Amino acid sequence: MVHVNAHATATVDGDLAEARALRGVLGGREVPVTALKGHLGHLQGAAGGVEAVAAVLTLHHGVVPPTVGCGEVDEAIGLDVVRGEPRVLTGAGDLVLSNSFGFGGHNAVLALRRVA
Repeated sequence: MVHVNAHATATVDGDLAEARALRGVLGGREVPVTALKGHLGHLQGAAGGVEAVAAVLTLHHGVVPPTVGCGEVDEAIGLDVVRGEPRVLTGAGDLVLSNSFGFGGHNAVLALRRVA
């Protein structure tokens, strides 16, 4: 896995819960994590689709956009949050995750892989 696009709505409880789940999935691997809502706003019903396309573009171009508006990251998050400047992906991998969560438990995580 080379990148995670987090749902990350900048709510304390929601972001901590998502970070805890991601740490469990990542198992200690350092994977760049970004969130696009600072770039786009919350697109409501379109957010999942638009952010999935952005995750594919990140994989295609090999550059992770920064999390706009993210200053200090709470230590409890415990993830490699991309801030400030875009980050060039290094290392092997062809998989990105894109998280999309909704009210009432309507949640999805897409695992998107590069196809030759």
